[in-house]
Amino acid sequence: MKKSIIGLLFILLSAQGSFAQQSATEQEIKDLSKAKWQWMADKNVDKLASLFHDKSKFVHMSGTWKKNEELDIIKTGRIWYKKADVHDVAVEVIDDNAIVWNRITLTAVVRGTDAVNEFTVTEVYKKQGNDWKLLALTFSSVRDTHKIEHE
Repeated sequence: MKKSIIGLLFILLSAQGSFAQQSATEQEIKDLSKAKWQWMADKNVDKLASLFHDKSKFVHMSGTWKKNEELDIIKTGRIWYKKADVHDVAVEVIDDNAIVWNRITLTAVVRGTDAVNEFTVTEVYKKQGNDWKLLALTFSSVRDTHKIEHE
């Protein structure tokens, strides 16, 4: 009986440790995603170049392109991601991958005009060494009543 209780206690403590690790990783990804929105607003292409995987892809309302094009768009201001108001964030970590869903209202300057749109943005990250690299970022136009389903 004593061994059973000790075994059960060990399992519960191990599960709690796994949950804490998962939560810490999820928070790390949330913080990284939040920082990314600020770097985009600040046009900080150096930070973004380090974050974006060399084979990353970006899907926008007007097209799909790769890392270098996205960085050039940000650097030149063809699209200025002026402000992303994040309303909700959901993160799922699967092994060395993380998927983030952000519900945002994006204020961007496109061709000199402010554009305000509601999006759910899907971000896919992969852990490489000690760093997370963004593999994909997709803007999906949604209604302002759209909700992200959490686990």
